[in-house]
Amino acid sequence: MNTSRTKYFNFDWVTIILFLLLVGFGWLNIISASHTGETLNYLDFNQSYGKQLIFIFLTFGLVVVLLAIDSKFYERFSSIIYIISMLSLVGLFIFGKNVNGATSWYAIGGMTLQPSEFAKAATALAVAKHISDLNTNINSLKDQIKTFIIIIIPALLVLLQNDTGSTIVYGAFFFVLYREGLPKYYLTIGISMIVLAILALKFGAIVTSFIASILIFTYYFFNRKKVSLFQSVFILLLSIALSFGVKFFYQSILQPHQQDRISLWLRLEKDPAKLEQMKRTFAYNLNESEKAISSGGFTGRGFMEGTRTTGKFVPEQHTDYIFSTVGEEWGFLGCTFVVIVFVLLLLRILHLAELQKSQFSRVYGYGVASIIFIHFFINIGMVMGLIPTIGIPLPMFSYGGSGLWAFTILIFIFIKLDSNRINEW
Repeated sequence: MNTSRTKYFNFDWVTIILFLLLVGFGWLNIISASHTGETLNYLDFNQSYGKQLIFIFLTFGLVVVLLAIDSKFYERFSSIIYIISMLSLVGLFIFGKNVNGATSWYAIGGMTLQPSEFAKAATALAVAKHISDLNTNINSLKDQIKTFIIIIIPALLVLLQNDTGSTIVYGAFFFVLYREGLPKYYLTIGISMIVLAILALKFGAIVTSFIASILIFTYYFFNRKKVSLFQSVFILLLSIALSFGVKFFYQSILQPHQQDRISLWLRLEKDPAKLEQMKRTFAYNLNESEKAISSGGFTGRGFMEGTRTTGKFVPEQHTDYIFSTVGEEWGFLGCTFVVIVFVLLLLRILHLAELQKSQFSRVYGYGVASIIFIHFFINIGMVMGLIPTIGIPLPMFSYGGSGLWAFTILIFIFIKLDSNRINEW
Protein backbone atom coordinates (compact mmCIF):
# COMPACT_ATOMS: atom_id res chain seq x y z
CA MET A 1 0.00 0.00 0.00
CA ASN A 2 2.75 2.46 0.95
CA THR A 3 4.71 1.58 -2.20
CA SER A 4 1.67 2.29 -4.32
CA ARG A 5 1.04 5.61 -2.64
CA THR A 6 4.69 6.59 -3.11
CA LYS A 7 4.46 5.71 -6.79
CA TYR A 8 1.42 7.90 -7.41
CA PHE A 9 2.21 10.85 -5.15
CA ASN A 10 5.95 11.22 -5.64
CA PHE A 11 5.60 14.50 -7.47
CA ASP A 12 8.06 17.38 -7.39
CA TRP A 13 6.29 19.82 -5.09
CA VAL A 14 8.88 22.56 -5.61
CA THR A 15 7.83 22.83 -9.27
CA ILE A 16 4.16 22.65 -8.33
CA ILE A 17 4.51 25.42 -5.72
CA LEU A 18 6.36 27.68 -8.17
CA PHE A 19 3.63 27.03 -10.73
CA LEU A 20 0.91 27.93 -8.21
CA LEU A 21 2.76 31.11 -7.20
CA LEU A 22 2.80 32.32 -10.79
CA VAL A 23 -0.85 31.41 -11.40
CA GLY A 24 -2.01 33.05 -8.15
CA PHE A 25 0.03 36.24 -8.50
CA GLY A 26 -0.95 36.43 -12.15
CA TRP A 27 -4.63 36.35 -11.19
CA LEU A 28 -4.13 39.23 -8.74
CA ASN A 29 -2.62 41.31 -11.52
CA ILE A 30 -5.41 40.36 -13.93
CA ILE A 31 -7.83 41.74 -11.31
CA SER A 32 -5.89 45.02 -11.25
CA ALA A 33 -5.66 45.22 -15.03
CA SER A 34 -9.39 44.49 -15.46
CA HIS A 35 -11.12 46.69 -12.88
CA THR A 36 -11.82 50.41 -13.32
CA GLY A 37 -12.35 51.48 -9.73
CA GLU A 38 -15.76 49.87 -9.18
CA THR A 39 -16.59 47.57 -6.26
CA LEU A 40 -15.17 44.18 -7.06
CA ASN A 41 -17.22 41.03 -7.30
CA TYR A 42 -14.66 38.26 -7.67
CA LEU A 43 -17.37 35.91 -8.96
CA ASP A 44 -18.45 38.27 -11.73
CA PHE A 45 -17.84 35.94 -14.66
CA ASN A 46 -18.47 38.70 -17.18
CA GLN A 47 -15.15 40.25 -16.16
CA SER A 48 -11.73 38.96 -17.18
CA TYR A 49 -10.73 38.11 -13.61
CA GLY A 50 -13.95 36.14 -13.13
CA LYS A 51 -13.38 34.17 -16.32
CA GLN A 52 -9.76 33.55 -15.36
CA LEU A 53 -10.92 32.19 -12.02
CA ILE A 54 -13.01 29.62 -13.89
CA PHE A 55 -9.98 28.73 -16.02
CA ILE A 56 -7.91 28.27 -12.85
CA PHE A 57 -10.46 25.96 -11.22
CA LEU A 58 -10.68 23.91 -14.41
CA THR A 59 -6.88 23.77 -14.40
CA PHE A 60 -6.94 21.83 -11.12
CA GLY A 61 -9.14 19.20 -12.77
CA LEU A 62 -6.77 19.09 -15.73
CA VAL A 63 -3.83 18.56 -13.37
CA VAL A 64 -5.57 15.59 -11.74
CA VAL A 65 -6.14 14.00 -15.16
CA LEU A 66 -2.55 14.59 -16.31
CA LEU A 67 -1.09 13.08 -13.15
CA ALA A 68 -3.49 10.14 -13.18
CA ILE A 69 -2.40 9.00 -16.65
CA ASP A 70 0.38 6.42 -16.71
CA SER A 71 3.80 7.92 -17.53
CA LYS A 72 4.40 5.51 -20.40
CA PHE A 73 1.27 6.78 -22.16
CA TYR A 74 2.94 10.07 -23.05
CA GLU A 75 5.84 8.35 -24.78
CA ARG A 76 3.85 5.60 -26.48
CA PHE A 77 1.20 7.93 -27.90
CA SER A 78 3.35 11.03 -28.51
CA SER A 79 3.18 10.56 -32.29
CA ILE A 80 -0.62 10.29 -32.25
CA ILE A 81 -0.87 13.36 -29.98
CA TYR A 82 1.35 15.26 -32.43
CA ILE A 83 -0.73 14.23 -35.47
CA ILE A 84 -3.99 15.22 -33.78
CA SER A 85 -2.47 18.57 -32.82
CA MET A 86 -1.33 19.21 -36.40
CA LEU A 87 -4.80 18.37 -37.71
CA SER A 88 -6.28 20.89 -35.26
CA LEU A 89 -3.98 23.54 -36.73
CA VAL A 90 -4.96 22.61 -40.29
CA GLY A 91 -8.63 22.78 -39.32
CA LEU A 92 -8.24 26.46 -38.47
CA PHE A 93 -7.98 27.28 -42.19
CA ILE A 94 -11.54 25.99 -42.56
CA PHE A 95 -13.26 26.53 -39.22
CA GLY A 96 -11.00 29.09 -37.55
CA LYS A 97 -12.13 32.42 -36.11
CA ASN A 98 -10.17 35.55 -36.97
CA VAL A 99 -9.17 37.63 -33.93
CA ASN A 100 -6.96 40.72 -34.34
CA GLY A 101 -5.88 39.61 -37.80
CA ALA A 102 -4.84 36.06 -36.78
CA THR A 103 -6.94 33.00 -37.61
CA SER A 104 -5.79 31.08 -34.54
CA TRP A 105 -8.97 30.29 -32.61
CA TYR A 106 -11.90 27.90 -32.66
CA ALA A 107 -15.13 29.47 -31.45
CA ILE A 108 -16.83 27.02 -29.06
CA GLY A 109 -20.04 28.43 -27.64
CA GLY A 110 -19.16 31.65 -25.86
CA MET A 111 -15.44 30.92 -25.61
CA THR A 112 -12.49 30.47 -27.93
CA LEU A 113 -9.75 27.83 -27.99
CA GLN A 114 -6.28 28.42 -29.45
CA PRO A 115 -4.77 25.10 -30.67
CA SER A 116 -1.37 26.68 -31.39
CA GLU A 117 -0.80 26.89 -27.63
CA PHE A 118 -1.34 23.15 -27.20
CA ALA A 119 0.75 22.35 -30.29
CA LYS A 120 3.89 23.37 -28.38
CA ALA A 121 3.46 20.53 -25.88
CA ALA A 122 2.60 18.10 -28.69
CA THR A 123 5.74 19.11 -30.58
CA ALA A 124 7.87 18.75 -27.43
CA LEU A 125 6.56 15.20 -27.03
CA ALA A 126 7.19 14.37 -30.71
CA VAL A 127 10.74 15.75 -30.63
CA ALA A 128 11.48 13.83 -27.43
CA LYS A 129 10.10 10.63 -28.97
CA HIS A 130 12.13 11.00 -32.17
CA ILE A 131 15.44 11.89 -30.50
CA SER A 132 15.13 9.13 -27.89
CA ASP A 133 14.46 6.50 -30.56
CA LEU A 134 17.28 3.93 -30.68
CA ASN A 135 17.59 4.42 -34.44
CA THR A 136 18.03 8.19 -34.19
CA ASN A 137 21.48 9.76 -34.29
CA ILE A 138 21.32 13.52 -33.87
CA ASN A 139 24.73 13.83 -35.55
CA SER A 140 23.31 12.25 -38.70
CA LEU A 141 22.13 14.75 -41.33
CA LYS A 142 19.17 12.50 -42.17
CA ASP A 143 17.95 12.45 -38.55
CA GLN A 144 18.62 16.18 -38.18
CA ILE A 145 16.37 16.86 -41.17
CA LYS A 146 13.63 14.64 -39.73
CA THR A 147 13.82 16.50 -36.43
CA PHE A 148 13.71 19.88 -38.16
CA ILE A 149 10.63 18.77 -40.13
CA ILE A 150 8.82 17.84 -36.89
CA ILE A 151 9.48 21.37 -35.62
CA ILE A 152 8.92 23.26 -38.87
CA ILE A 153 5.48 21.79 -39.66
CA PRO A 154 3.63 23.41 -36.69
CA ALA A 155 5.75 26.58 -36.99
CA LEU A 156 4.77 26.97 -40.65
CA LEU A 157 1.09 26.25 -39.99
CA VAL A 158 1.04 28.85 -37.22
CA LEU A 159 2.88 31.39 -39.40
CA LEU A 160 0.30 30.95 -42.18
CA GLN A 161 -2.37 31.86 -39.63
CA ASN A 162 -0.57 35.20 -39.14
CA ASP A 163 0.54 34.38 -35.59
CA THR A 164 4.18 35.43 -35.75
CA GLY A 165 4.67 35.40 -31.98
CA SER A 166 3.76 31.73 -31.58
CA THR A 167 5.91 30.86 -34.61
CA ILE A 168 9.03 32.30 -32.98
CA VAL A 169 8.52 30.07 -29.94
CA TYR A 170 9.45 27.00 -32.00
CA GLY A 171 12.99 28.33 -32.12
CA ALA A 172 13.16 27.18 -28.49
CA PHE A 173 13.77 23.63 -29.66
CA PHE A 174 17.23 24.65 -30.82
CA PHE A 175 18.32 24.61 -27.15
CA VAL A 176 16.94 21.08 -26.81
CA LEU A 177 18.79 19.80 -29.87
CA TYR A 178 22.00 21.52 -28.79
CA ARG A 179 21.82 19.77 -25.40
CA GLU A 180 21.38 16.42 -27.13
CA GLY A 181 24.51 16.81 -29.25
CA LEU A 182 23.58 18.91 -32.28
CA PRO A 183 26.91 20.00 -33.86
CA LYS A 184 28.16 23.36 -32.60
CA TYR A 185 28.41 24.85 -36.08
CA TYR A 186 24.60 25.14 -36.08
CA LEU A 187 24.96 27.60 -33.20
CA THR A 188 27.50 29.61 -35.21
CA ILE A 189 25.23 29.57 -38.26
CA GLY A 190 22.19 30.64 -36.23
CA ILE A 191 23.93 33.56 -34.53
CA SER A 192 25.56 34.65 -37.79
CA MET A 193 22.21 34.68 -39.61
CA ILE A 194 20.62 36.83 -36.90
CA VAL A 195 23.53 39.30 -36.94
CA LEU A 196 23.53 39.46 -40.76
CA ALA A 197 19.77 40.03 -40.84
CA ILE A 198 20.00 42.93 -38.38
CA LEU A 199 22.97 44.48 -40.21
CA ALA A 200 21.22 44.14 -43.57
CA LEU A 201 18.15 45.97 -42.28
CA LYS A 202 20.16 48.60 -40.46
CA PHE A 203 22.90 49.37 -43.00
CA GLY A 204 21.69 47.80 -46.24
CA ALA A 205 22.49 44.61 -48.10
CA ILE A 206 25.50 45.99 -49.98
CA VAL A 207 27.28 47.29 -46.88
CA THR A 208 26.51 44.07 -45.01
CA SER A 209 27.85 41.94 -47.89
CA PHE A 210 31.05 44.01 -47.92
CA ILE A 211 31.53 43.55 -44.15
CA ALA A 212 30.84 39.82 -44.44
CA SER A 213 33.39 39.41 -47.27
CA ILE A 214 36.11 41.09 -45.19
CA LEU A 215 35.39 38.94 -42.13
CA ILE A 216 35.16 35.68 -44.08
CA PHE A 217 38.39 36.15 -46.05
CA THR A 218 40.21 37.37 -42.94
CA TYR A 219 39.13 34.18 -41.20
CA TYR A 220 40.27 32.14 -44.23
CA PHE A 221 43.67 33.85 -44.27
CA PHE A 222 44.40 32.88 -40.65
CA ASN A 223 42.86 29.38 -40.91
CA ARG A 224 43.95 28.21 -44.38
CA LYS A 225 44.94 24.78 -43.06
CA LYS A 226 41.42 24.15 -41.68
CA VAL A 227 39.21 25.99 -44.18
CA SER A 228 39.38 25.68 -47.97
CA LEU A 229 38.96 28.60 -50.35
CA PHE A 230 35.88 26.90 -51.82
CA GLN A 231 34.22 26.78 -48.38
CA SER A 232 34.98 30.45 -47.79
CA VAL A 233 33.56 31.50 -51.15
CA PHE A 234 30.46 29.35 -50.60
CA ILE A 235 29.85 30.92 -47.16
CA LEU A 236 30.35 34.38 -48.65
CA LEU A 237 27.77 33.73 -51.40
CA LEU A 238 25.28 32.47 -48.80
CA SER A 239 25.90 35.58 -46.69
CA ILE A 240 25.28 37.86 -49.67
CA ALA A 241 22.12 35.93 -50.58
CA LEU A 242 20.88 36.19 -46.98
CA SER A 243 21.60 39.93 -46.84
CA PHE A 244 19.55 40.65 -49.96
CA GLY A 245 16.93 38.02 -49.02
CA VAL A 246 16.27 39.62 -45.62
CA LYS A 247 15.74 42.99 -47.27
CA PHE A 248 13.30 41.45 -49.76
CA PHE A 249 11.46 39.59 -46.99
CA TYR A 250 11.19 42.78 -44.92
CA GLN A 251 9.91 44.93 -47.78
CA SER A 252 7.74 42.45 -49.71
CA ILE A 253 6.59 39.70 -47.33
CA LEU A 254 6.08 41.29 -43.92
CA GLN A 255 2.88 43.21 -43.33
CA PRO A 256 3.07 47.01 -42.81
CA HIS A 257 2.50 46.84 -39.03
CA GLN A 258 5.28 44.23 -38.71
CA GLN A 259 7.63 46.40 -40.75
CA ASP A 260 6.85 49.41 -38.57
CA ARG A 261 7.55 47.50 -35.34
CA ILE A 262 10.95 46.38 -36.61
CA SER A 263 11.64 49.85 -37.99
CA LEU A 264 10.94 51.42 -34.61
CA TRP A 265 13.13 48.90 -32.80
CA LEU A 266 16.11 49.36 -35.15
CA ARG A 267 15.45 53.09 -35.69
CA LEU A 268 15.30 52.62 -39.47
CA GLU A 269 12.99 55.54 -40.23
CA LYS A 270 14.91 58.74 -41.08
CA ASP A 271 11.97 61.14 -41.53
CA PRO A 272 11.32 62.71 -38.06
CA ALA A 273 7.67 63.45 -38.85
CA LYS A 274 6.93 59.91 -40.00
CA LEU A 275 8.92 58.48 -37.09
CA GLU A 276 6.81 60.46 -34.63
CA GLN A 277 3.63 59.27 -36.34
CA MET A 278 4.82 55.66 -36.14
CA LYS A 279 5.55 56.07 -32.45
CA ARG A 280 2.04 57.36 -31.81
CA THR A 281 0.46 54.60 -33.89
CA PHE A 282 2.56 51.52 -33.25
CA ALA A 283 4.56 52.29 -30.12
CA TYR A 284 1.64 53.55 -28.04
CA ASN A 285 1.35 50.30 -26.09
CA LEU A 286 5.07 50.21 -25.43
CA ASN A 287 5.28 53.86 -24.37
CA GLU A 288 2.38 53.49 -21.94
CA SER A 289 3.81 50.23 -20.65
CA GLU A 290 7.17 51.85 -19.93
CA LYS A 291 5.45 54.77 -18.19
CA ALA A 292 3.42 52.39 -16.03
CA ILE A 293 6.50 50.41 -15.01
CA SER A 294 8.59 53.50 -14.25
CA SER A 295 5.78 55.07 -12.20
CA GLY A 296 5.86 52.11 -9.80
CA GLY A 297 9.25 53.01 -8.40
CA PHE A 298 10.86 50.65 -5.91
CA THR A 299 7.87 49.37 -3.96
CA GLY A 300 4.99 50.16 -6.32
CA ARG A 301 1.76 52.10 -5.88
CA GLY A 302 -0.06 49.24 -4.21
CA PHE A 303 -2.59 46.59 -5.22
CA MET A 304 -5.30 48.16 -7.43
CA GLU A 305 -3.78 51.60 -6.82
CA GLY A 306 -2.03 51.99 -10.17
CA THR A 307 -3.42 55.08 -11.88
CA ARG A 308 -2.28 54.11 -15.37
CA THR A 309 -3.58 50.57 -14.89
CA THR A 310 -6.94 51.71 -13.51
CA GLY A 311 -7.20 54.36 -16.22
CA LYS A 312 -6.70 51.74 -18.96
CA PHE A 313 -3.77 53.59 -20.49
CA VAL A 314 -2.08 50.33 -21.54
CA PRO A 315 -4.12 48.34 -24.10
CA GLU A 316 -4.16 44.54 -23.68
CA GLN A 317 -2.70 44.99 -20.20
CA HIS A 318 -4.36 41.87 -18.81
CA THR A 319 -2.82 39.72 -21.59
CA ASP A 320 0.47 40.51 -23.34
CA TYR A 321 1.28 43.56 -21.19
CA ILE A 322 0.45 42.08 -17.78
CA PHE A 323 4.03 42.67 -16.57
CA SER A 324 3.46 46.44 -16.73
CA THR A 325 0.78 46.00 -14.05
CA VAL A 326 3.36 44.30 -11.85
CA GLY A 327 5.77 47.18 -12.42
CA GLU A 328 3.26 49.91 -11.54
CA GLU A 329 1.52 48.32 -8.55
CA TRP A 330 4.30 46.17 -7.08
CA GLY A 331 7.31 48.17 -8.24
CA PHE A 332 10.87 46.93 -8.63
CA LEU A 333 10.39 44.47 -5.78
CA GLY A 334 7.36 42.89 -7.44
CA CYS A 335 9.11 42.65 -10.83
CA THR A 336 12.14 41.09 -9.17
CA PHE A 337 9.90 38.57 -7.41
CA VAL A 338 8.28 37.50 -10.69
CA VAL A 339 11.64 37.19 -12.45
CA ILE A 340 13.10 35.16 -9.58
CA VAL A 341 10.14 32.76 -9.52
CA PHE A 342 10.43 32.20 -13.28
CA VAL A 343 14.19 31.66 -13.03
CA LEU A 344 13.74 29.21 -10.14
CA LEU A 345 11.10 27.32 -12.13
CA LEU A 346 13.38 27.08 -15.17
CA LEU A 347 16.37 25.97 -13.09
CA ARG A 348 14.24 23.40 -11.27
CA ILE A 349 12.96 21.89 -14.51
CA LEU A 350 16.47 21.76 -15.98
CA HIS A 351 17.78 20.16 -12.78
CA LEU A 352 15.06 17.51 -12.87
CA ALA A 353 15.64 16.94 -16.58
CA GLU A 354 19.29 16.06 -15.91
CA LEU A 355 18.21 13.53 -13.27
CA GLN A 356 16.08 11.54 -15.69
CA LYS A 357 17.12 7.99 -16.55
CA SER A 358 15.01 8.06 -19.70
CA GLN A 359 16.28 10.15 -22.62
CA PHE A 360 12.67 10.78 -23.61
CA SER A 361 11.96 12.41 -20.24
CA ARG A 362 15.18 14.43 -20.34
CA VAL A 363 14.56 15.76 -23.85
CA TYR A 364 10.96 16.60 -23.01
CA GLY A 365 12.07 18.39 -19.82
CA TYR A 366 14.47 20.55 -21.81
CA GLY A 367 11.66 21.26 -24.25
CA VAL A 368 9.43 22.46 -21.40
CA ALA A 369 12.14 24.73 -19.99
CA SER A 370 13.04 26.13 -23.42
CA ILE A 371 9.45 26.98 -24.37
CA ILE A 372 8.80 28.70 -21.03
CA PHE A 373 12.10 30.60 -21.31
CA ILE A 374 11.32 31.93 -24.80
CA HIS A 375 7.88 33.13 -23.66
CA PHE A 376 9.33 34.70 -20.50
CA PHE A 377 12.25 36.36 -22.30
CA ILE A 378 10.26 37.75 -25.22
CA ASN A 379 7.27 38.96 -23.19
CA ILE A 380 9.25 40.83 -20.55
CA GLY A 381 11.73 42.11 -23.14
CA MET A 382 8.82 43.39 -25.26
CA VAL A 383 7.08 45.10 -22.35
CA MET A 384 10.31 46.87 -21.37
CA GLY A 385 11.13 47.88 -24.96
CA LEU A 386 14.25 45.72 -25.27
CA ILE A 387 12.94 43.78 -28.29
CA PRO A 388 10.28 44.50 -30.96
CA THR A 389 6.62 44.22 -30.00
CA ILE A 390 5.58 40.58 -30.39
CA GLY A 391 2.19 39.31 -29.28
CA ILE A 392 3.11 36.56 -26.86
CA PRO A 393 1.70 35.90 -23.33
CA LEU A 394 3.61 35.59 -20.06
CA PRO A 395 3.30 31.91 -19.04
CA MET A 396 0.81 31.12 -16.23
CA PHE A 397 0.43 34.87 -15.73
CA SER A 398 -1.42 36.42 -18.65
CA TYR A 399 -5.20 36.18 -19.06
CA GLY A 400 -6.47 33.32 -21.19
CA GLY A 401 -7.69 29.77 -20.77
CA SER A 402 -5.81 28.28 -23.74
CA GLY A 403 -2.46 29.63 -22.59
CA LEU A 404 -2.96 28.57 -18.97
CA TRP A 405 -4.11 25.07 -19.88
CA ALA A 406 -1.38 24.61 -22.48
CA PHE A 407 1.38 25.48 -20.00
CA THR A 408 -0.32 23.31 -17.40
CA ILE A 409 -0.21 20.37 -19.81
CA LEU A 410 3.40 21.16 -20.71
CA ILE A 411 4.59 21.28 -17.09
CA PHE A 412 2.51 18.55 -15.49
CA ILE A 413 3.31 15.96 -18.14
CA PHE A 414 6.93 16.50 -17.15
CA ILE A 415 6.07 16.32 -13.44
CA LYS A 416 4.39 12.98 -14.13
CA LEU A 417 7.38 11.72 -16.11
CA ASP A 418 9.71 12.86 -13.33
CA SER A 419 7.66 11.03 -10.69
CA ASN A 420 8.43 7.80 -12.55
CA ARG A 421 12.18 8.29 -12.97
CA ILE A 422 13.00 5.88 -10.10
CA ASN A 423 11.11 3.10 -11.88
CA GLU A 424 12.33 1.04 -14.80
CA TRP A 425 10.92 2.04 -18.18
